[in-house]
Amino acid sequence: MTTDQTVAKPRTPSSTRRAIAAATIGNALEWFDLGVYALMAAYIGKTFFPGGNAAVQLVQAYAVFGITFLVRPLGGLVLGAYADRFGRKKALVMTIWLMVIGTFLLAVMPGYATIGFLAPVGVIVARLIQGFAAGGEFGAATSFLIEQDDRRKGFLGSFQFASQGFATLMSAGFAAGLTASLSADAMTSWGWRIPFVFGLLVGPVGYYIRRHVDEPEAAQEKQPTSTPVRTLFRFHWGGLLIAGGALVVSTSLNFILQSLPTFAIKNLGLDDSLSFVALMITAAILTVVTPIVGLLTDRHGRIRIMIGAAAVIGAGVVPLYLWVTTSPSFLTLTVTMTILGLLKATYFGALPSVMADVFPAHTRATGLSFAYNATVGIFGGFTPTIATAMIAATGSPVSPGYYLLATASLSIVALVAANRRRGIR
Repeated sequence: MTTDQTVAKPRTPSSTRRAIAAATIGNALEWFDLGVYALMAAYIGKTFFPGGNAAVQLVQAYAVFGITFLVRPLGGLVLGAYADRFGRKKALVMTIWLMVIGTFLLAVMPGYATIGFLAPVGVIVARLIQGFAAGGEFGAATSFLIEQDDRRKGFLGSFQFASQGFATLMSAGFAAGLTASLSADAMTSWGWRIPFVFGLLVGPVGYYIRRHVDEPEAAQEKQPTSTPVRTLFRFHWGGLLIAGGALVVSTSLNFILQSLPTFAIKNLGLDDSLSFVALMITAAILTVVTPIVGLLTDRHGRIRIMIGAAAVIGAGVVPLYLWVTTSPSFLTLTVTMTILGLLKATYFGALPSVMADVFPAHTRATGLSFAYNATVGIFGGFTPTIATAMIAATGSPVSPGYYLLATASLSIVALVAANRRRGIR
């Protein structure tokens, strides 16, 4: 018995390519819409929040950015359970429409000068919708990808994070291009809305592709449960801990990479546009290298490669931080971010498939969504705050490196547990 009326069809190279496109195009759009908000936060703060203090407006804009992390675990449970009960494809269609709605609100919402307090309220509503949608995207998309072919789970699952790298590349490209070509007044007035309008144009394309792909055979053949959330927390809480633990170093490093350009601008005096270019280079590496690593892990073992990458991250990040802070330049920033980007791609090429394998098929989307979003909310969302607090407390700009060393150690423990618990290789 299947959870969808679609009849299972044999996997062909063309159907696999369509499945990859369906998951990655929509996924990239959703993460682009989420990420570009952070890069445009200064202009969004000036547009939607009252007062003339730019620093306070920026804090308010970032506070709204953080709201998405609060609602994402809820979205993960609701939409993940929907994917487990009614099919990955239906959940993917729903998440992309929700993201388009939130993006539309941000693209057209009048500023505080026009509609008063309704402006910040509207931004909060838009971000809540986006966060809820993103909460269900990871579990549904990852399950959809790895269930295409059990023999290539590392390669197929890697497109989950490769698409996030592409989203970062697009958002950084927009930020670099717009800030270089438009004046500050133009950016504040209308320029910051351009990336969100772009997101609206891509949304229907992602919907069309997702609407016209087949449900994975593995998802159709699984034994469904009417209570995936209760089943998950009653019988598979160990999988939640392992999946979340394996993700810790990756999500911590991700937010370090995203904050390094801002750190270089504010603390090292580097040029705004050049700092965003460094982020673009890193994002390009994540986009291209991640699937290559995923392919290699299917041949040579996922856990072995990931543990090695985590160990190098833990050992190498402090010297890299020391280098970029003592010799600040565009070159040192770019080389540092390139090295960290290569290490991150090596680690998380197989990460989606490893996380998926700790859950049975009938609770996979729910477990993946909740583990991912809870971990990102705790370790990812608070990483910039922790890094800033450590610098303030110690007076050393190198101190965030020790935080990454701790998260790398935690992830290695989780990977060892995954290997022993379910025999994941």
